[in-house]
Amino acid sequence: MEKNNISYIDLDQAKAFKALETLSPLSLEKLLTTSAIAEKTAASGAGLSYNYAAMPVGEKQLELLEQLTEEMQLIGKFRLLAAGGVMNTGEKRKVLHHLCRSELVGKVLDEKGQDIGAFYREQQRRFSDFAGKVHAGEITGSTGKAFTTVLQIGIGGSDLGPRALYLALEGAVEAKMKGLFISNVDPDDAAAVLSGIDPERTLFILVSKSGTTQETLTNRDLVLSWLESKEIPGLKPGKQMVAVTSATSPLAGSDTLLDSFYIDDFIGGRYSSTSAVGGVILSLAFGPEVFDRLLKGAAETDAIALNAPFRENAPLLDAAIGLYLRNILHYPVTAVLPYSQALSRFPAHLQQLDMESNGKRVNRDGKPLGYSTGPVVFGEPGTNGQHSFYQLLHQGTDIIPLQFVGFKKSQRGEDRNDEAGINSQRKLNANLAAQIIAFAKGKEDVNPNKSFPGGRPSSLLVGDRLSPEVLGALLAHFENKVMFQGFLWNINSFDQEGVQLGKILTKKLLSGETEDQELMAFDTLLR
Repeated sequence: MEKNNISYIDLDQAKAFKALETLSPLSLEKLLTTSAIAEKTAASGAGLSYNYAAMPVGEKQLELLEQLTEEMQLIGKFRLLAAGGVMNTGEKRKVLHHLCRSELVGKVLDEKGQDIGAFYREQQRRFSDFAGKVHAGEITGSTGKAFTTVLQIGIGGSDLGPRALYLALEGAVEAKMKGLFISNVDPDDAAAVLSGIDPERTLFILVSKSGTTQETLTNRDLVLSWLESKEIPGLKPGKQMVAVTSATSPLAGSDTLLDSFYIDDFIGGRYSSTSAVGGVILSLAFGPEVFDRLLKGAAETDAIALNAPFRENAPLLDAAIGLYLRNILHYPVTAVLPYSQALSRFPAHLQQLDMESNGKRVNRDGKPLGYSTGPVVFGEPGTNGQHSFYQLLHQGTDIIPLQFVGFKKSQRGEDRNDEAGINSQRKLNANLAAQIIAFAKGKEDVNPNKSFPGGRPSSLLVGDRLSPEVLGALLAHFENKVMFQGFLWNINSFDQEGVQLGKILTKKLLSGETEDQELMAFDTLLR
């Protein structure tokens, strides 16, 4: 037992899980009825809802999954996390990204007795004020010209989430500044982005919590060198750059930068989009009020995840059904398929969120697990994916569960009717509905090549329109789903040691400190 009467056991020790293993698989085609489609829906905040009518779970499975979430104390563990419990056992840290948008269970204090939530709110106030002054022309480039572009330099969680959110908001609200991103240490990435900007009118955001991220600092130096090479009178490269970092990093408070905004070790990179990591660029690009709306949607979902009963709690339901697919039906892969071009990079963010969090083979105490954990996640917007990899999804040898995301209305509102009076959004959503049924029911044909086996499960997250509030709810839905699944698997979803070994070998190779002959041989092939 641990504090607050919270206990931790491996999934295969749970009574409800053992009972789930004894159930026979159900026919998806028989479960998918008109009444089920209407009834199997739960809220996920900001008008976003989760429908699981095309999932192979009946009443008995749902009862046992609910018992499993209670036996594994998922809500209690979320409460402990939100209250500041040390849930990142690998690094012995709190996990506090929820505090960036709400105080779910009251104040959380640090070791010095300081209110951590107040620290996050102060940083938001600071970067909101900063964005307002940039928009008002009170803060300009070093040559006196107004900033019109903001360019974020970062990698991993400093790029994937903020970039996905930026692209998702472009059509929702009117932009105040153009947003761009450089992430890959490949010099062609930076060169392609820099070739299209005005050096005097671009504000750069350098994002690295540690202040030592190799790829990010390499790109910083490349950008500074590029700016200096322009030889523009009065241009001071450092004075067109701000940092988002920890207060103890080498970048903190540097007098060579225009300003610094802070995060801390309690917010992991892939969970940092609602902190200054995403907040600075989104507030500059769209305005602080738009970022506030995104936070409001995320907070609504957090409240549902923490308080709603199982059948009304979309993130919890999604997590439990996902576990059933992974550990009872043994499906190793899942696809996220947004029928919205605005979410073109959202699956890439979810790849990191899910696979970096739950790609673990030992439990939270470091002991090997006897069952599978996080699935492989991939995705692409519809309808593009239909003309790409859906062939394998429909008729391949493996069943891959699908998570569709759709909206009743287009984001930009720019549409037209064809001769039959049907507009593009209607065609998009007709495709989405058709794919759900095609995957679930399939089609028999005397020609095996044209026969569809069906029985391919899917869920649907649906909203009215992709607004900032709905986007925040969508982000928080998946963050909470991943967190709940980590609790179910009894793993630490908040560290990422898997990225470290390659970094260490890279550093040794670049410094000439390695004697690994095979490593050097591969390096020789690339020279």
